[in-house]
Amino acid sequence: MAAIIKRKKSYSVVYTYTDENGEKKQKWETWRAFEDAKRRKAEIENQLYTGAFVPPKKMTIAEFMAEFVSVYGERSWSLATYDGNMALIRNYIIPVMGDIQIQSVNARMVDQLIRQLQKTESVTTRCRKPRTKYLSPSNIDKILTLLKSAFNQAVRWEFIAKNPFLLASGPKVEYQPREIWTAEMIRTALDQCRDSKLYIAMNLSFACSLRLGEVLGLTWDNVHISDVDLYDDNAYVYINKELVRVSKKAIETLDSKDVLLSFPAFMARTTTQVILKTPKTKSSIRKIWLPKTVAYILREWKQSQDELKQFFGEDYRDYNLVLAQSDGRPCEGRIIEKAFQHLREEAGLPRVVFHSLRHSSTTYKLKLNNGDLKATQGDTGHAEIDMITKVYAHILDEDRKNNAQKFETAFYSNPDLREVRAPAAPAAPAPSDSSSQLAAELQKSPALAGVLATLIHANAGTAGQN
Repeated sequence: MAAIIKRKKSYSVVYTYTDENGEKKQKWETWRAFEDAKRRKAEIENQLYTGAFVPPKKMTIAEFMAEFVSVYGERSWSLATYDGNMALIRNYIIPVMGDIQIQSVNARMVDQLIRQLQKTESVTTRCRKPRTKYLSPSNIDKILTLLKSAFNQAVRWEFIAKNPFLLASGPKVEYQPREIWTAEMIRTALDQCRDSKLYIAMNLSFACSLRLGEVLGLTWDNVHISDVDLYDDNAYVYINKELVRVSKKAIETLDSKDVLLSFPAFMARTTTQVILKTPKTKSSIRKIWLPKTVAYILREWKQSQDELKQFFGEDYRDYNLVLAQSDGRPCEGRIIEKAFQHLREEAGLPRVVFHSLRHSSTTYKLKLNNGDLKATQGDTGHAEIDMITKVYAHILDEDRKNNAQKFETAFYSNPDLREVRAPAAPAAPAPSDSSSQLAAELQKSPALAGVLATLIHANAGTAGQN
């Protein structure tokens, strides 16, 4: 069935199989350790016996990933996921393991690849500098997730017998408490903010727990701030799209999937494009009620925007965006981020990014509603409630501390329980009658106590001699 042949310092598993054309062929697989070769031999023999053997296919990981993207990725991925996964494939997977044949990848090799990824330097692009010199645990986790998905397809397509990445375990990704501004800090920032677009963006992000792309993609038809809405305390925004910049290749490759509107490019030879797209998850489509103050701020902002439309006339590009540049063009995230950084430095506030306002909002709401996860998740649009419990565990713990106090107030303050005391410690046994009488006599006659002490001392000496 299969044999192991020692060749210098390695071991080869040799076996014969029938290829897809019905021809008999011999295959040599080389292993450095005898135990690995022995394990592979048993695996091959079992597959040949049960009919589960998949003939070796001479395809490198680079070749396979190209096929995986074209057949699976283009059908299943969103625009942002396509751009992100292609960057991982291009920058890390192909350089690190592209020349390896998929048939030769096993669990031991996967562990070696993980160690190699930990020593791989992060790639710097024209638009983004890495935060760490070497690949972070979170990025390694993304690579392993992508490879796990890819090799699952390799099993389905019968390129390989089993997925070696199924049990792969990379470095632990730890969720750190977010660096955020307190409500007082946000109030200070709003008081000192002189940029009207940033002012609107900050209020929407903090009051509604919105992502920046959701703020920038909000249109006036989804803002409900009429007199009736305000009178009924029913002012709200409806989130069903976001504004992002993605590669033109992704748009073309995925045939404009999820694209609601493509904005004209204002720079020649750009490889990216600003679009309005559907949210990444269904849970991101949501209705969020507005505080009245924020509703009035939006009404004033709408009035000033209408005045700009009249001023620009036909030159105003009206896309019905709540946040737009003075001529109506979309306001990209980098514009808000730059203005936010300037405000942060001017106000002397802790160094955070604009996205932290969403985390401040989540934290503040958890405090206000005493840890109501479902209500908070409804505003944030998180697909999984676990994201809130992991990232905001320190806030939830504070609320749990209050449980003991609430328990005391609600239960133990009951008048019937106030006089309850813990059982007393057991009392010492009462002395016998004869002992009581002797003690009384000793107290009456000190001389008798001296005689008794002499007798006890003499008896103790006699006992020592015996």
